[in-house]
Amino acid sequence: MFGSKNDKSVTNSGPVSANVSNSIVEGTKITGDITASNDIRIDGELTGNLDCNGRVIIGLQGKVEGKINAQNAIIEGYFSGEIFVKELLSIKEAATVTADIKTDKISIQPGAVFSGNCVMAGQKLKPLLQKEVNQAR
Repeated sequence: MFGSKNDKSVTNSGPVSANVSNSIVEGTKITGDITASNDIRIDGELTGNLDCNGRVIIGLQGKVEGKINAQNAIIEGYFSGEIFVKELLSIKEAATVTADIKTDKISIQPGAVFSGNCVMAGQKLKPLLQKEVNQAR
C-alpha cells in the first residue's frame, strides 16, 4: 500500500488471526458502512452502519450514529440509532445512548443516559414463568 508499485511482498493470503482487532482513533471521522470480521474499537466518529462478527467498543470519546449489528458491545461514549447485539450489551456510566435496542442481555451502569426502546429477545423466561405458576398452585 505504501511501498513502490513493484513491491509484491505484502499479500493477504488467508484468514485473519482471531486476536486481531480494528481501531478508529480519536480525530478520525468516517461516513459510510463498515463490515468487520473481528472486534472493533471506535474512539473517533462513525456516521453509518457497522456490521461486526465480534465485539464493538465505543470509547469515551467515540461517537456513532447509525445501525450496529454485533456479537457483543460496550458503549462508553455516544451512540444514536439502532443496535442489535446477539449476546451482551454493556452501557457504561459515562455513556449517552438514544437507541432502539434488541439484545439477549443488557447491563446499564448508574450514571449512564439511555433513551429509547429495548427488547431482550433471547431470554429464556417461559420455563421460569411456568415454574412460578406451578409453585403458586
